[in-house]
Amino acid sequence: MKYFLTALHAEGLKIRKSKVIWITMAAFTIAPLMAGFFMFVLKSPELAKNSGLLGAKAQIAGEASWPSYLSLHAQIISVGGILIFGFITSWIFGREYADKTAKDLLALPYSRLIIVVAKFIAAFITNFILSAYIVSLGLLIGLIIGLPQWSSTILTQGLYVLVIVTILTIALCTPVAFFASYSGGYLAPLGFVIFTLVLSQIIAAAGFGNYFPWSIPAIYSGITEGESAIGWNSLFIIFVTSLVGFFSTLYWWLFTDQH
Repeated sequence: MKYFLTALHAEGLKIRKSKVIWITMAAFTIAPLMAGFFMFVLKSPELAKNSGLLGAKAQIAGEASWPSYLSLHAQIISVGGILIFGFITSWIFGREYADKTAKDLLALPYSRLIIVVAKFIAAFITNFILSAYIVSLGLLIGLIIGLPQWSSTILTQGLYVLVIVTILTIALCTPVAFFASYSGGYLAPLGFVIFTLVLSQIIAAAGFGNYFPWSIPAIYSGITEGESAIGWNSLFIIFVTSLVGFFSTLYWWLFTDQH
């Protein structure tokens, strides 16, 4: 347990002192700002009318209300999270090869399982905090705008969906860690992230999103009109995908110096 806490603390220091995380957080801040701006446009009919194309784009966000606004944030996390969370995970694992520190970790006098688990937990905590930051900023913007239909029930339901979407999206980042470890860098995992993001949109549009792991969080967020519920089979698919990514990464780290 002592070694694990030490490894987790070390990962936390790497993340906190890196500019990459802070730049990523700043970039993701654009999402709630745009969501708030769309709601502001929808709330002002004259502005929506005069803004032309912008007003038409804002209609995608639905109506100017708290249920619609929270749903929009869930959709942002389900789609944008694949890219952002995947990037953070690829950085946490891939940086060891880019910085030439992987050999030092492999030489440590304790199980490599500890290193892998510490990195996954650090990635989960970082991604979840980032999601919480985006949602908190979004709530503040919504209060400033003065969106209608505010209630504790709507807020609770909205936050519940946001938490589930966040957990599902983060769980799908384990294969990214494997590609970062296997390739020894950032390009392969980022290519995988972009590939899954594009493919998830195509498969969801074709009506088979419930069977493709990276489409399921978006479906649950309500991005597909008329569909928001996901069955146990979809949750099982995400669970298996996450386990495959985890154990593949663990296997690579356990036997990497034999390849």
